[in-house]
Amino acid sequence: MSHPVDRRLFLRAGAASLGLGLGLGSALTGCGSDKQSGTVTLTWWDYFTLDNFQPAFARLINDIEARVPDVRIKRRTFPFADLERQITLGAVSGDLPDIAIVDNVSMNSLAGSGLLADLTERVEEWGQADEYYEGPWKGCQVEGRTLGLPNSSNCLALYYNTEMLDAAGVKPPRTWEEFADAAQQLTSGERFGLAMSAIRTEEGVFQFLPFLWQAGGDLDTFATDGATALAFLDDFVAKGSLSGQCVGWTQQDVNTRFVNGRAAMQINGPWQLPTIKKTDVQYGVVALPRDKESATCLGGENWVVMASSDHQGKAWEVLEYTQRSSVLVPYLVALGNLPARKDLADSGTWASDPALRLFLSQLPVARPRQYGPGYSDAAQSVAEAEQAVLTGGTAPSAAARTAATKIDKALEER
Repeated sequence: MSHPVDRRLFLRAGAASLGLGLGLGSALTGCGSDKQSGTVTLTWWDYFTLDNFQPAFARLINDIEARVPDVRIKRRTFPFADLERQITLGAVSGDLPDIAIVDNVSMNSLAGSGLLADLTERVEEWGQADEYYEGPWKGCQVEGRTLGLPNSSNCLALYYNTEMLDAAGVKPPRTWEEFADAAQQLTSGERFGLAMSAIRTEEGVFQFLPFLWQAGGDLDTFATDGATALAFLDDFVAKGSLSGQCVGWTQQDVNTRFVNGRAAMQINGPWQLPTIKKTDVQYGVVALPRDKESATCLGGENWVVMASSDHQGKAWEVLEYTQRSSVLVPYLVALGNLPARKDLADSGTWASDPALRLFLSQLPVARPRQYGPGYSDAAQSVAEAEQAVLTGGTAPSAAARTAATKIDKALEER
Protein backbone atom coordinates (compact mmCIF):
# COMPACT_ATOMS: atom_id res chain seq x y z
CA MET A 1 0.00 0.00 0.00
CA SER A 2 1.03 3.29 0.19
CA HIS A 3 2.47 1.89 1.88
CA PRO A 4 4.83 -0.24 3.48
CA VAL A 5 7.57 -1.99 1.74
CA ASP A 6 5.22 -4.83 0.81
CA ARG A 7 1.68 -3.64 0.87
CA ARG A 8 0.19 -6.98 1.90
CA LEU A 9 2.79 -9.04 3.71
CA PHE A 10 4.26 -6.00 5.43
CA LEU A 11 1.00 -5.52 7.31
CA ARG A 12 0.81 -9.06 8.63
CA ALA A 13 2.98 -8.41 11.67
CA GLY A 14 1.57 -8.75 15.18
CA ALA A 15 -1.22 -6.48 16.34
CA ALA A 16 -0.80 -3.47 18.59
CA SER A 17 -3.32 -1.27 20.33
CA LEU A 18 -3.27 2.48 20.77
CA GLY A 19 -5.52 4.57 22.99
CA LEU A 20 -5.15 8.33 23.16
CA GLY A 21 -6.54 11.16 25.25
CA LEU A 22 -9.36 13.64 24.75
CA GLY A 23 -9.15 17.19 23.52
CA LEU A 24 -11.89 19.62 22.59
CA GLY A 25 -11.91 22.19 19.81
CA SER A 26 -13.94 24.01 17.22
CA ALA A 27 -17.42 22.78 16.40
CA LEU A 28 -18.41 20.77 13.34
CA THR A 29 -21.91 20.25 12.05
CA GLY A 30 -22.80 16.54 11.90
CA CYS A 31 -25.04 15.03 9.27
CA GLY A 32 -26.84 12.84 11.78
CA SER A 33 -27.56 12.47 15.46
CA ASP A 34 -26.47 9.87 18.01
CA LYS A 35 -28.63 8.01 20.46
CA GLN A 36 -26.95 9.72 23.40
CA SER A 37 -25.58 13.19 24.01
CA GLY A 38 -22.30 14.23 25.57
CA THR A 39 -18.86 12.80 24.96
CA VAL A 40 -18.85 9.72 22.74
CA THR A 41 -16.12 7.10 22.58
CA LEU A 42 -15.85 5.70 19.06
CA THR A 43 -14.15 2.36 18.55
CA TRP A 44 -11.89 2.21 15.50
CA TRP A 45 -10.31 -0.88 13.89
CA ASP A 46 -7.55 -1.05 11.29
CA TYR A 47 -4.62 -3.26 10.23
CA PHE A 48 -1.72 -0.77 10.41
CA THR A 49 0.20 -2.67 13.07
CA LEU A 50 3.84 -1.82 12.48
CA ASP A 51 5.70 0.61 14.71
CA ASN A 52 6.56 3.04 11.92
CA PHE A 53 2.84 3.69 11.31
CA GLN A 54 2.03 4.62 14.88
CA PRO A 55 3.27 8.26 14.97
CA ALA A 56 1.00 9.14 12.02
CA PHE A 57 -2.02 7.53 13.66
CA ALA A 58 -1.23 9.11 17.02
CA ARG A 59 -1.16 12.55 15.40
CA LEU A 60 -4.35 11.90 13.46
CA ILE A 61 -6.27 10.68 16.50
CA ASN A 62 -5.02 13.52 18.68
CA ASP A 63 -6.12 15.92 15.96
CA ILE A 64 -9.56 14.35 15.70
CA GLU A 65 -10.08 14.43 19.45
CA ALA A 66 -9.01 18.08 19.54
CA ARG A 67 -11.15 19.23 16.62
CA VAL A 68 -14.24 17.03 16.47
CA PRO A 69 -16.42 17.99 19.44
CA ASP A 70 -17.22 15.45 22.12
CA VAL A 71 -15.31 12.56 20.55
CA ARG A 72 -12.78 10.16 21.95
CA ILE A 73 -11.18 7.38 19.89
CA LYS A 74 -10.46 3.86 21.12
CA ARG A 75 -8.28 2.23 18.50
CA ARG A 76 -7.60 -1.47 18.00
CA THR A 77 -5.37 -3.03 15.35
CA PHE A 78 -5.29 -6.50 13.80
CA PRO A 79 -2.91 -8.26 11.42
CA PHE A 80 -3.88 -7.55 7.82
CA ALA A 81 -5.17 -11.06 7.18
CA ASP A 82 -7.37 -11.01 10.30
CA LEU A 83 -9.29 -7.74 10.14
CA GLU A 84 -12.05 -8.78 7.76
CA ARG A 85 -12.51 -12.06 9.63
CA GLN A 86 -12.75 -10.19 12.94
CA ILE A 87 -15.46 -7.95 11.51
CA THR A 88 -17.39 -10.99 10.33
CA LEU A 89 -17.03 -12.68 13.72
CA GLY A 90 -18.03 -9.45 15.43
CA ALA A 91 -21.32 -9.51 13.59
CA VAL A 92 -22.13 -12.70 15.49
CA SER A 93 -20.70 -11.75 18.88
CA GLY A 94 -21.92 -8.16 18.80
CA ASP A 95 -18.37 -6.83 19.15
CA LEU A 96 -18.04 -4.43 16.25
CA PRO A 97 -16.32 -1.06 15.93
CA ASP A 98 -17.98 2.21 14.99
CA ILE A 99 -15.34 2.93 12.33
CA ALA A 100 -12.89 0.78 10.39
CA ILE A 101 -10.22 1.23 7.74
CA VAL A 102 -10.49 -1.78 5.44
CA ASP A 103 -8.68 -2.96 2.33
CA ASN A 104 -10.65 -1.92 -0.74
CA VAL A 105 -10.94 -5.56 -1.81
CA SER A 106 -12.84 -6.28 1.42
CA MET A 107 -15.74 -4.24 0.03
CA ASN A 108 -16.59 -7.28 -2.12
CA SER A 109 -17.58 -9.34 0.92
CA LEU A 110 -18.53 -6.64 3.42
CA ALA A 111 -20.67 -4.50 1.12
CA GLY A 112 -23.41 -7.09 0.72
CA SER A 113 -23.35 -8.26 4.31
CA GLY A 114 -25.48 -5.49 5.75
CA LEU A 115 -22.66 -4.63 8.16
CA LEU A 116 -21.77 -1.27 6.61
CA ALA A 117 -23.73 1.91 7.18
CA ASP A 118 -25.23 3.61 4.14
CA LEU A 119 -23.48 6.97 3.83
CA THR A 120 -25.27 8.06 0.65
CA GLU A 121 -27.36 10.90 2.12
CA ARG A 122 -24.47 12.22 4.21
CA VAL A 123 -22.19 12.23 1.17
CA GLU A 124 -24.79 14.00 -0.97
CA GLU A 125 -25.15 16.72 1.66
CA TRP A 126 -21.37 16.92 1.97
CA GLY A 127 -21.04 17.50 -1.78
CA GLN A 128 -17.46 16.35 -2.34
CA ALA A 129 -17.92 13.06 -4.20
CA ASP A 130 -16.69 14.58 -7.46
CA GLU A 131 -13.31 15.38 -5.88
CA TYR A 132 -12.31 11.69 -5.93
CA TYR A 133 -10.73 9.70 -8.73
CA GLU A 134 -13.25 7.43 -10.41
CA GLY A 135 -11.59 4.13 -9.47
CA PRO A 136 -11.29 4.73 -5.71
CA TRP A 137 -14.79 6.24 -5.56
CA LYS A 138 -16.32 3.39 -7.55
CA GLY A 139 -14.78 0.98 -5.05
CA CYS A 140 -17.07 2.44 -2.36
CA GLN A 141 -20.26 2.21 -4.43
CA VAL A 142 -22.58 -0.77 -4.22
CA GLU A 143 -25.92 -0.82 -6.03
CA GLY A 144 -26.11 2.96 -6.08
CA ARG A 145 -25.23 3.37 -2.43
CA THR A 146 -22.09 4.90 -0.92
CA LEU A 147 -20.76 2.54 1.75
CA GLY A 148 -17.40 4.14 2.46
CA LEU A 149 -14.89 6.88 1.70
CA PRO A 150 -11.53 6.18 0.05
CA ASN A 151 -8.77 6.53 2.64
CA SER A 152 -5.76 6.22 0.34
CA SER A 153 -4.84 4.82 -3.05
CA ASN A 154 -2.03 3.12 -4.90
CA CYS A 155 -1.58 1.24 -8.14
CA LEU A 156 1.00 -0.62 -10.18
CA ALA A 157 3.50 0.72 -12.69
CA LEU A 158 6.73 -0.40 -14.38
CA TYR A 159 10.06 0.39 -12.74
CA TYR A 160 13.20 0.22 -14.87
CA ASN A 161 16.93 0.46 -14.20
CA THR A 162 18.03 3.44 -16.27
CA GLU A 163 21.68 2.35 -16.48
CA MET A 164 20.75 -1.10 -17.75
CA LEU A 165 18.35 0.25 -20.34
CA ASP A 166 20.84 2.86 -21.53
CA ALA A 167 23.60 0.26 -21.84
CA ALA A 168 21.34 -1.99 -23.92
CA GLY A 169 20.00 0.89 -26.03
CA VAL A 170 16.46 0.13 -24.88
CA LYS A 171 13.76 2.71 -24.28
CA PRO A 172 11.10 2.28 -21.57
CA PRO A 173 8.34 0.23 -23.23
CA ARG A 174 4.89 1.65 -23.89
CA THR A 175 3.16 -1.28 -25.61
CA TRP A 176 3.05 -5.04 -25.12
CA GLU A 177 5.22 -5.56 -28.18
CA GLU A 178 7.85 -3.12 -26.92
CA PHE A 179 7.60 -4.68 -23.46
CA ALA A 180 8.35 -8.20 -24.68
CA ASP A 181 11.22 -6.98 -26.89
CA ALA A 182 12.75 -4.89 -24.09
CA ALA A 183 12.58 -7.74 -21.58
CA GLN A 184 14.34 -10.08 -23.99
CA GLN A 185 17.09 -7.57 -24.84
CA LEU A 186 17.68 -6.83 -21.15
CA THR A 187 18.02 -10.48 -20.15
CA SER A 188 21.66 -11.41 -19.70
CA GLY A 189 23.34 -14.08 -17.60
CA GLU A 190 21.70 -14.19 -14.17
CA ARG A 191 19.80 -10.98 -14.87
CA PHE A 192 16.21 -11.24 -16.08
CA GLY A 193 14.56 -8.55 -18.14
CA LEU A 194 11.47 -8.54 -15.91
CA ALA A 195 10.46 -9.45 -12.38
CA MET A 196 6.84 -9.64 -11.22
CA SER A 197 4.80 -11.51 -8.65
CA ALA A 198 2.68 -14.45 -9.80
CA ILE A 199 2.26 -15.98 -6.36
CA ARG A 200 -0.93 -17.93 -5.68
CA THR A 201 -2.49 -15.25 -3.50
CA GLU A 202 -4.32 -11.96 -3.98
CA GLU A 203 -0.89 -10.38 -4.38
CA GLY A 204 -0.33 -12.31 -7.60
CA VAL A 205 -3.87 -11.64 -8.83
CA PHE A 206 -3.31 -7.93 -8.15
CA GLN A 207 -0.39 -8.04 -10.59
CA PHE A 208 -2.12 -10.21 -13.20
CA LEU A 209 -5.43 -8.40 -13.60
CA PRO A 210 -3.94 -5.39 -15.45
CA PHE A 211 -2.89 -7.72 -18.28
CA LEU A 212 -6.45 -9.05 -18.54
CA TRP A 213 -7.86 -5.52 -18.67
CA GLN A 214 -5.19 -4.30 -21.11
CA ALA A 215 -6.18 -7.13 -23.44
CA GLY A 216 -9.64 -5.56 -23.51
CA GLY A 217 -11.26 -8.13 -21.25
CA ASP A 218 -12.51 -8.70 -17.73
CA LEU A 219 -13.34 -11.63 -15.49
CA ASP A 220 -16.51 -12.35 -17.46
CA THR A 221 -14.45 -12.84 -20.65
CA PHE A 222 -11.66 -14.84 -19.07
CA ALA A 223 -11.99 -17.79 -21.45
CA THR A 224 -10.76 -15.62 -24.33
CA ASP A 225 -9.06 -12.51 -22.95
CA GLY A 226 -7.64 -14.40 -20.00
CA ALA A 227 -6.04 -16.79 -22.46
CA THR A 228 -4.47 -13.82 -24.27
CA ALA A 229 -3.03 -12.41 -21.04
CA LEU A 230 -1.77 -15.80 -19.87
CA ALA A 231 -0.13 -16.49 -23.23
CA PHE A 232 1.59 -13.10 -23.19
CA LEU A 233 3.17 -13.77 -19.79
CA ASP A 234 3.93 -17.39 -20.62
CA ASP A 235 6.04 -16.17 -23.54
CA PHE A 236 8.22 -14.15 -21.13
CA VAL A 237 8.96 -17.30 -19.13
CA ALA A 238 9.45 -19.44 -22.24
CA LYS A 239 12.02 -17.00 -23.62
CA GLY A 240 13.81 -16.66 -20.29
CA SER A 241 12.88 -12.99 -19.81
CA LEU A 242 10.96 -13.76 -16.61
CA SER A 243 12.01 -16.40 -14.10
CA GLY A 244 9.62 -19.28 -13.60
CA GLN A 245 10.25 -18.78 -9.90
CA CYS A 246 7.92 -15.76 -10.06
CA VAL A 247 5.10 -18.14 -9.10
CA GLY A 248 6.50 -18.02 -5.56
CA TRP A 249 7.50 -14.35 -5.38
CA THR A 250 5.77 -11.73 -3.30
CA GLN A 251 5.95 -8.11 -4.39
CA GLN A 252 8.70 -7.61 -1.82
CA ASP A 253 10.68 -10.49 -3.35
CA VAL A 254 10.30 -8.80 -6.73
CA ASN A 255 11.63 -5.51 -5.44
CA THR A 256 14.59 -7.25 -3.80
CA ARG A 257 15.60 -8.72 -7.15
CA PHE A 258 15.26 -5.33 -8.80
CA VAL A 259 17.45 -3.47 -6.29
CA ASN A 260 20.00 -6.31 -6.32
CA GLY A 261 20.40 -5.95 -10.08
CA ARG A 262 18.87 -9.33 -10.91
CA ALA A 263 16.01 -7.75 -12.86
CA ALA A 264 16.19 -4.79 -15.22
CA MET A 265 12.46 -4.03 -14.87
CA GLN A 266 9.83 -4.82 -12.29
CA ILE A 267 6.08 -4.41 -11.87
CA ASN A 268 5.40 -2.94 -8.47
CA GLY A 269 3.78 -0.14 -6.50
CA PRO A 270 4.78 3.15 -4.87
CA TRP A 271 5.21 1.51 -1.46
CA GLN A 272 8.57 0.19 -2.73
CA LEU A 273 10.03 3.67 -3.28
CA PRO A 274 11.37 4.18 0.27
CA THR A 275 13.44 1.00 -0.05
CA ILE A 276 14.69 1.80 -3.55
CA LYS A 277 15.69 5.31 -2.54
CA LYS A 278 17.99 3.90 0.13
CA THR A 279 20.06 2.18 -2.57
CA ASP A 280 22.24 3.57 -5.35
CA VAL A 281 19.99 2.13 -8.07
CA GLN A 282 19.25 4.62 -10.82
CA TYR A 283 15.62 4.08 -11.78
CA GLY A 284 12.64 5.46 -13.61
CA VAL A 285 8.94 4.63 -13.54
CA VAL A 286 6.49 4.50 -16.45
CA ALA A 287 2.91 3.39 -16.92
CA LEU A 288 2.31 -0.32 -17.45
CA PRO A 289 2.66 -1.05 -21.17
CA ARG A 290 -0.69 -1.22 -22.92
CA ASP A 291 -2.27 -3.58 -25.42
CA LYS A 292 -5.82 -2.66 -26.47
CA GLU A 293 -6.30 -0.47 -23.40
CA SER A 294 -4.31 1.25 -20.67
CA ALA A 295 -5.03 -0.20 -17.25
CA THR A 296 -3.55 -0.77 -13.83
CA CYS A 297 -4.90 -2.28 -10.63
CA LEU A 298 -6.18 -0.12 -7.79
CA GLY A 299 -4.97 -0.73 -4.27
CA GLY A 300 -5.61 1.16 -1.05
CA GLU A 301 -8.07 1.38 1.81
CA ASN A 302 -11.52 2.73 2.56
CA TRP A 303 -13.07 4.25 5.66
CA VAL A 304 -16.32 2.56 6.65
CA VAL A 305 -18.90 3.07 9.40
CA MET A 306 -20.64 0.05 10.87
CA ALA A 307 -24.42 -0.13 10.56
CA SER A 308 -24.57 -1.40 14.15
CA SER A 309 -23.00 1.78 15.54
CA ASP A 310 -25.12 3.85 17.88
CA HIS A 311 -23.00 6.87 16.91
CA GLN A 312 -23.13 7.04 13.14
CA GLY A 313 -23.48 10.81 13.16
CA LYS A 314 -20.28 11.28 15.17
CA ALA A 315 -18.52 8.63 13.13
CA TRP A 316 -19.41 10.54 9.96
CA GLU A 317 -18.03 13.75 11.50
CA VAL A 318 -14.73 11.92 12.02
CA LEU A 319 -14.64 10.64 8.43
CA GLU A 320 -15.48 14.06 7.06
CA TYR A 321 -12.76 15.66 9.16
CA THR A 322 -10.09 13.20 7.96
CA GLN A 323 -10.76 14.27 4.35
CA ARG A 324 -9.82 17.90 4.91
CA SER A 325 -6.64 18.84 3.09
CA SER A 326 -4.92 20.13 6.23
CA VAL A 327 -5.47 16.73 7.88
CA LEU A 328 -5.29 14.29 4.98
CA VAL A 329 -2.11 15.52 3.29
CA PRO A 330 0.23 15.15 6.30
CA TYR A 331 -1.36 11.81 7.17
CA LEU A 332 -0.78 10.43 3.66
CA VAL A 333 2.75 11.81 3.48
CA ALA A 334 3.64 10.25 6.83
CA LEU A 335 2.40 6.83 5.68
CA GLY A 336 3.87 7.13 2.18
CA ASN A 337 0.41 6.88 0.61
CA LEU A 338 -1.16 8.54 -2.42
CA PRO A 339 -4.39 10.54 -2.24
CA ALA A 340 -7.64 9.25 -3.69
CA ARG A 341 -8.72 12.88 -4.21
CA LYS A 342 -8.04 14.75 -7.44
CA ASP A 343 -7.98 18.10 -5.66
CA LEU A 344 -4.85 17.02 -3.72
CA ALA A 345 -2.80 16.20 -6.82
CA ASP A 346 -0.63 19.29 -6.35
CA SER A 347 -0.12 18.86 -2.60
CA GLY A 348 2.26 16.67 -0.62
CA THR A 349 5.42 14.87 -1.72
CA TRP A 350 3.66 13.38 -4.74
CA ALA A 351 3.47 16.87 -6.27
CA SER A 352 7.25 17.09 -6.74
CA ASP A 353 8.53 13.51 -6.75
CA PRO A 354 8.56 12.30 -10.40
CA ALA A 355 7.97 8.65 -9.50
CA LEU A 356 5.07 9.37 -7.15
CA ARG A 357 3.61 11.74 -9.69
CA LEU A 358 3.69 8.96 -12.29
CA PHE A 359 1.77 6.67 -9.99
CA LEU A 360 -0.70 9.44 -9.27
CA SER A 361 -1.18 10.02 -13.00
CA GLN A 362 -2.27 6.39 -13.37
CA LEU A 363 -5.12 6.56 -10.87
CA PRO A 364 -7.61 7.60 -13.59
CA VAL A 365 -7.03 4.23 -15.32
CA ALA A 366 -6.68 2.23 -12.08
CA ARG A 367 -9.53 -0.24 -11.73
CA PRO A 368 -10.97 -1.51 -8.45
CA ARG A 369 -11.46 -5.21 -7.89
CA GLN A 370 -15.16 -4.67 -7.29
CA TYR A 371 -16.91 -7.87 -8.33
CA GLY A 372 -19.18 -8.76 -5.43
CA PRO A 373 -19.14 -11.49 -2.80
CA GLY A 374 -17.89 -14.14 -5.24
CA TYR A 375 -14.64 -12.29 -5.94
CA SER A 376 -12.52 -14.33 -3.55
CA ASP A 377 -13.37 -17.59 -5.33
CA ALA A 378 -12.95 -15.95 -8.74
CA ALA A 379 -9.55 -14.57 -7.76
CA GLN A 380 -8.44 -17.99 -6.58
CA SER A 381 -9.35 -19.41 -9.98
CA VAL A 382 -7.29 -16.69 -11.69
CA ALA A 383 -4.31 -17.49 -9.49
CA GLU A 384 -4.62 -21.21 -10.20
CA ALA A 385 -4.72 -20.57 -13.96
CA GLU A 386 -1.63 -18.39 -13.88
CA GLN A 387 0.26 -20.94 -11.80
CA ALA A 388 -0.77 -23.78 -14.12
CA VAL A 389 0.49 -21.92 -17.18
CA LEU A 390 3.72 -20.41 -15.83
CA THR A 391 4.89 -23.67 -14.30
CA GLY A 392 4.67 -25.17 -17.78
CA GLY A 393 2.01 -27.74 -17.20
CA THR A 394 -1.01 -26.28 -18.97
CA ALA A 395 -1.65 -24.41 -22.23
CA PRO A 396 -2.99 -20.85 -21.73
CA SER A 397 -6.21 -21.58 -23.63
CA ALA A 398 -6.99 -24.68 -21.57
CA ALA A 399 -6.17 -22.98 -18.26
CA ALA A 400 -8.32 -19.99 -19.19
CA ARG A 401 -11.33 -22.16 -20.11
CA THR A 402 -11.10 -24.12 -16.86
CA ALA A 403 -10.78 -20.93 -14.82
CA ALA A 404 -13.61 -19.20 -16.71
CA THR A 405 -16.10 -21.90 -15.72
CA LYS A 406 -15.23 -21.40 -12.04
CA ILE A 407 -15.14 -17.61 -12.36
CA ASP A 408 -18.56 -17.44 -14.00
CA LYS A 409 -20.03 -19.56 -11.21
CA ALA A 410 -18.40 -17.38 -8.55
CA LEU A 411 -19.62 -14.15 -10.13
CA GLU A 412 -23.19 -15.43 -10.19
CA GLU A 413 -23.21 -14.64 -6.45
CA ARG A 414 -23.30 -10.92 -7.24
